[in-house]
Amino acid sequence: MGNEQTFTITELAREFDITPRAIRFYEDQGLLTPARVGRARVYTKADRTRLKLTLRGKRLGLSLAEIRELLDMYGGVRNSAPQLQRFLTALAVRRAAMEQQRRDIEAVLQEIDMLERQCEALLGDNAEGAAAARAELVRRIDRASVG
Repeated sequence: MGNEQTFTITELAREFDITPRAIRFYEDQGLLTPARVGRARVYTKADRTRLKLTLRGKRLGLSLAEIRELLDMYGGVRNSAPQLQRFLTALAVRRAAMEQQRRDIEAVLQEIDMLERQCEALLGDNAEGAAAARAELVRRIDRASVG
């Protein structure tokens, strides 16, 4: 390893706010391959990058198999066209799911806005404003259940 900067499992766990057990799990899954000095694990900058990419893949909702493919491509181990195509497909599926989540969140936030307006109107003895907010909410819910 020479003069290359190295990290302990404790340092990486602290840096990425995960447990050493999680890091050992990723090692068991073949995502990380630290060197050993006696019983201690020694992680290189490349191991640190692989851990960072693993955690990013998890945040994206990728499976461990998909993360492994990503890491292998990153490391230049395998980058055949079929694997790249499979990975692109997995990313497209994940993107579609996240776009749908974003639309769902936007819809819920709009409903919350209307409920807040309705509550504020009721608190202000503005029955007309409350009724308008309620009618708008009912319209949106009806439209959402149709689409």
